[in-house]
Amino acid sequence: MTHKVNVYDDDRIVAVVNYNKNLDFWDGRNWSCGTVGYHKGLTKLRNGKYVLIHGTDWQGQKDYAEIISADQALQEILKSGNIELLNSKKYDELKILYENLMQEEVDGEN
Repeated sequence: MTHKVNVYDDDRIVAVVNYNKNLDFWDGRNWSCGTVGYHKGLTKLRNGKYVLIHGTDWQGQKDYAEIISADQALQEILKSGNIELLNSKKYDELKILYENLMQEEVDGEN
């Protein structure tokens, strides 16, 4: 069952999104974002802004989400190792940023 998460821009709620944890990875024992009991997800609003979702398994703590830049969104994907997310049409801008980043690396080898 999917639940909704408030999206914050500073201290203001600016949207509500469906919870996901598509930035989680298997650490050999659990699906997490690298810290036991915590999860991360990424989505994009209709207005083009990226949203980082912070999830928790811990009682008394609430899931929340925040607006982040395209560069931060790409960095979160790269840190998670879930590069396949870049194949989603909604992340086309991030795929271009990634390709430019990789191009810079190739150019730097000369």
